Amino acid sequence: MSARPSAARIVLTGGLLILMLAGIALGVWQFRRMAWKQALIAQVEARLRAPPVPAPGPADWAAISAARDAYRRVTMTGTFRHDRETLVQAVTQRGSGYWVLTPLVGRGFTVLVNRGFVPAAARDPAQRRAGNGAGPARINGLLRLSEPGGGFLRANDPARDRWHSRDVAAIAAARRLGRVAPYFIDADATPNRGGLPVGGLTVVRFADNHLVYALTWLALAAGCGVGAALLWRRG
Repeated sequence: MSARPSAARIVLTGGLLILMLAGIALGVWQFRRMAWKQALIAQVEARLRAPPVPAPGPADWAAISAARDAYRRVTMTGTFRHDRETLVQAVTQRGSGYWVLTPLVGRGFTVLVNRGFVPAAARDPAQRRAGNGAGPARINGLLRLSEPGGGFLRANDPARDRWHSRDVAAIAAARRLGRVAPYFIDADATPNRGGLPVGGLTVVRFADNHLVYALTWLALAAGCGVGAALLWRRG
């Protein structure tokens, strides 16, 4: 007659089986995340290839979402308020410096436009007057959703005019811009007079490591299953 399994062996085997089930569940979840991410990448790539559409006006603001509108190519005509620009700290392929966010006043509403990058040495508008022309301007670029709160471990500080993210609502309040679109536009690479700011530096890249994560979880689940079987048979 075989000996009854000890309480410790029952607990350890049960624990391994629970871990196995958790690993399977997490592996399946990662496969679902992979399908979602690949669909998102396909959608964004399609938007990047599509012709630009007019920047959404107030009637469309409530329906704007990241899933439907992020990185959509848009165009808008208006007049820049260079006296109300905001510098947001940035690190780009050109080094560290600032994004220049300037209100573009169109017909009936205002949109913040990320006109591009300037190095720290050119943060003073007086050093780039040539690029801050007056009169009507037509902007083509990518629709981006607001970045509330701040950057990684660094909160925006409107009182000290220190910005680490492109928080549309906070910038609009600090600059007293009135009614502003809930998104901003990343300007394309059309050169500005004088060479600054430098547009067209938007990085469109989505990490897609879900297959690796899924296989890792399933491998751990398999290991736990084998361990549980061996432990149960032992003795």
